[in-house]
Parts: sequence; structure tokens; C-alpha cells
Amino acid sequence: MIGVGVVGYGYWGPNLARVVGETEGCRLAAIADASPAAGARAAKRHPSTAITSDWRALVRRPDVDAVVVATPVHTHFDIALEALRAGKHVLVEKPMTQTARHAEILIDEAARRGLALMVDHTFVYTPEVQKIKSIVESGDAGEIFYYDSTRINLGMFQSDVNVIWDLAVHDLAILDSLFGLTPLAVSASGAGHILGSPENLAHVTIFFEGAMTAHLNVNWLAPVKVRQTFITGSQKMIVYDDLQPSEKVKVYDRGVTSDGEQDDAYQRRVSYRIGDMWAPHVPIREALRTEFDHFRDCILTGSTPLTDGRSGLAVVRMLESATLSMRQRGHPIDLELGKVA
Repeated sequence: MIGVGVVGYGYWGPNLARVVGETEGCRLAAIADASPAAGARAAKRHPSTAITSDWRALVRRPDVDAVVVATPVHTHFDIALEALRAGKHVLVEKPMTQTARHAEILIDEAARRGLALMVDHTFVYTPEVQKIKSIVESGDAGEIFYYDSTRINLGMFQSDVNVIWDLAVHDLAILDSLFGLTPLAVSASGAGHILGSPENLAHVTIFFEGAMTAHLNVNWLAPVKVRQTFITGSQKMIVYDDLQPSEKVKVYDRGVTSDGEQDDAYQRRVSYRIGDMWAPHVPIREALRTEFDHFRDCILTGSTPLTDGRSGLAVVRMLESATLSMRQRGHPIDLELGKVA
């Protein structure tokens, strides 16, 4: 039985604690939160679990084999590093750390000790994203041209991260999982409209190997909530609408073809293909359950998590570069060099 401790019982921590308790082969051993109110809520919902206000005390407990970090991002590094040094496996909420350097230190520490280090990129484990991944990997969609996502709503305003770190992080993790392409450069523009709060809207462009690009529209100051993604390939187009009650993924047999036999670009003929649309079967399963089952299995078998430290590092690098680009009014940042392209 794997004893699990959850650090942080605010917004996301209760969901993680619940899933730990529901996962076969795991036991919710302890919960830590500095807030007395959060501790009282945790004690009411998990009466057989040890509750403490000191996360260091949780990490030192001999009955805790793995630590789940669900605290603000600026605390992730210290908690995760101390847990790894104590010989605990770690699942850390997204984004992994505030800096790429901190992410690298965690990766090295986990590797040196042979421990599982996993990042809570929950969307990667949704049945919808996994279905899209199977379509892309099968080649049915053809060559991928672009990924276009709109992730907007009214709130929730954050104090320690801007809207890119809060919302775009989901799409960056999905991109890393779906395509396996190396991002070359990032460009971002954004603005803040609420006094004392970081940027609340941004447009991010990621340039990949070949011709593929990704465009992300993220916003905390929109009148409606939208979670919609378009993925266009040379053979198929995919629409993913996470707010739909059913048929969240739709595949369109639509596209354009060009007669490449003409040397003169003006004489080339472009034709449009309008075919069928279908909604593939997507099993109903909570992503967080799938994710934690995977974390448990990685602990037991020593296998590498799907969203491991490397994945977390790749996302943090893009987040850092997007923020730097936004500060420089959209100048592309070379991801390899960390400077204006």
C-alpha cells in the first residue's frame, strides 16, 4: 500500500486528496495546509487522515511514500526538492516550477534517487486528448499544419502568475504530448487591465520544426467561457470543444489540395474537399483518476511517467519564453538560446 501525503488543500488539493483515497493500492496518509480553515475542511472530509499545518512534518512521516504538491507555483520547488531528498516520489501540480533551472534540479534529484517525478498536466490524461493523440499518431490527419486554441473566461484572477502561466500551460502540455515536435521559438503579446494583477489576456504563437505553428488565445476578462481547439492536418481537421456535454471531439474530412504540376503559382489550381464529419467514441472516465492510476503504476514499476519532469521542463521553458516575449512586445524568443530571435 502506497502512503500518499497531499500538501495544499485549497482549490485543487481537495480533488487530488479525493482521488488518492479512491485509488486502489494507495492510502491517503496525511494532508498539510497552513490555513486552519483548510485543515478543518480536510479533517471533516478525511477523518482517518493525519492533518498538519507543517508540510515539512508531512514529508518526514515514515508512512508517506509519495508527496502530492498542490500549492502556489512559487512554493513548488522547495516542497518537491525536500520531498525527493527525503526519498519520496513526487506529483507536482502545474506548472512544475517558476524557472527552468529549478525544474532541471528536480529532474536531476529524482533521477539520482530513482524516484518518480510527475507533473499534474491533467488535460493530457483526458479521454478526449488521448483520442486526438491516437488520431494524430495513426496518420489519419496527415501532416499537421496548425493548432489553434481559445481558452477564455471571466476570472479567476491570480496574484502570483499571469494568464499564460494559468491557462496557456494546459495547451503547452497538450502540444508536448500530441506531436512530439521541438518548439523553436515563442512570441507573445498581452496586457493587464486590473490594478495589482498580472497580465489578464495574451496571444501566444509557438513555432515548431517544419511548417507547424500553434496559436493560443487566453483571457481572464471575457464575457463568456470558451474552451475550443482546432487542429488542422493535410487530411483531416479536428475540433475539440471541452464545454460540450457530449461529442467533444469531432473529426472533419475537409481540406484543400493544390495542383502542384504548374510552375507558375498563379496558374496552380486549389480545390476544396468537403467530406463527412463524425464524432469518434470517447470513453467516459475522470482524467484525474487516469492520471493518478498512472502515477501509482510508475511508482510500482519504475517506469517513466507520461508527463514526467522532462515534459514539465519543456512547458516551463515555453512559459518563461512567452513571458519574456510579452515583456518585449512580441519579439520572438529563441527557445534554444533564450534570447530574441
